[in-house]
Amino acid sequence: MIAANDVTKRYPEGREALRNVSFAISAGEMVFLTGHSGAGKSTLFKLLAAIERPTSGSIVINGQNLAALRTNAIPYLRRKLGLIFQDRRLLFDRSVLENVLLPLAIVGQPAREALRRAQAALAKVGLPNRDKAFPIALSGGEQQRLAIARAVVNRPAIILADEPTANLDAASAAEILDIFRAFQQVGVTVVIATHDPLSLPSLPPRILRLDQGAMSEPAHDETVAGTAP
Repeated sequence: MIAANDVTKRYPEGREALRNVSFAISAGEMVFLTGHSGAGKSTLFKLLAAIERPTSGSIVINGQNLAALRTNAIPYLRRKLGLIFQDRRLLFDRSVLENVLLPLAIVGQPAREALRRAQAALAKVGLPNRDKAFPIALSGGEQQRLAIARAVVNRPAIILADEPTANLDAASAAEILDIFRAFQQVGVTVVIATHDPLSLPSLPPRILRLDQGAMSEPAHDETVAGTAP
């Protein structure tokens, strides 16, 4: 499903954000990508989403080498990905429903089917009665739920979430992770970048740990402390 092989990302000023990173994630896995601030998590997130390209090495998603993708093919790849950014990127001049409808409008989904899908996505994340509200009226946890609904409305095979529980209280964070677990249980691959997996003991996902841009060992079998693998 997702394979990285000796991925290095070096920026023009010489900063090496990632160095020889390799891993594989199978279809239907839930994986935590962890590490200290500046470890390279957000850079790897951008590479997986084809927002940036590696300096060397390869990232393959569903058989497609992202480094070899033509620019005009990237939007089609992203339709298969549910992207949840750290800053959420909500449109505050549009309602909750309009935010979720936007990805469907971009791909030309017929209006009736788009409305059905958007309402179903909001129901899945626990916002069935907030469709007419605007994001500014939502709590932080509700805004994150909205970002998730928008990310999954196109029924992606892979969800990539960058610090989705940042700045949330423990109860809200647990609820958000329960939503991700529900998607994973129906076969969606979920990759969550977080700086603190030990604060989330309810899930025993596999952990990939970055340290100063390199993948630290063990990369394949580590799980959250106190849980069974």
